[in-house]
Amino acid sequence: MSTSSVDIRRKTAKPLLWIGMASMAMAFAGLTSGYVVARSSLVVKGGWSEVDFPMAFYFSTAVLLATSVILHFGMKSFKSGNAQALTRALGLALLGGIAFAVLQFSGWGELIEEGLYFTGEKSTQAAQWFYVITWFHWMHILAGLLVLSTTFWQAKKGAYSQEKTMGAELAVSFWHFLDILWIYLFLFLQIVR
Repeated sequence: MSTSSVDIRRKTAKPLLWIGMASMAMAFAGLTSGYVVARSSLVVKGGWSEVDFPMAFYFSTAVLLATSVILHFGMKSFKSGNAQALTRALGLALLGGIAFAVLQFSGWGELIEEGLYFTGEKSTQAAQWFYVITWFHWMHILAGLLVLSTTFWQAKKGAYSQEKTMGAELAVSFWHFLDILWIYLFLFLQIVR
């Protein structure tokens, strides 16, 4: 690859990531707006039933926050000269991300045990909205896990150095975005019940 094409990739990578993250944020803004509208009309008619947050979702939130902290300090340590810090942080974050995904799945199981279904006669609009919003984020987490695993293997192969961190920085930024997005959804679904 020529030097000019590498420079072009470097100049466009971050803006493209920001555009992608802005698009995702707009999609979630649309979902949460739809939730508010549906809730408002059903509350007036007395047809809205609150969904209690599954306990597994609290644990998954703690795990996700921990992964962002690990990635932040891993990247910082890597840039300061600790060559293994990035690989270690990416590996731990990858494990944490998998734990988050499994805990979310467990949380949906808790909802089903409580009789809150996505579809069928016993389903409610509140439960449907809750499933859709959390499932949509879960799908983005799967994309984040793919990004983390690719970056982890690149780091293991020595593809990053103190001077060459772009790919790792983009992966970490995307993961932080997913974390911030989940915190927003977590708070939103706690407050607007």
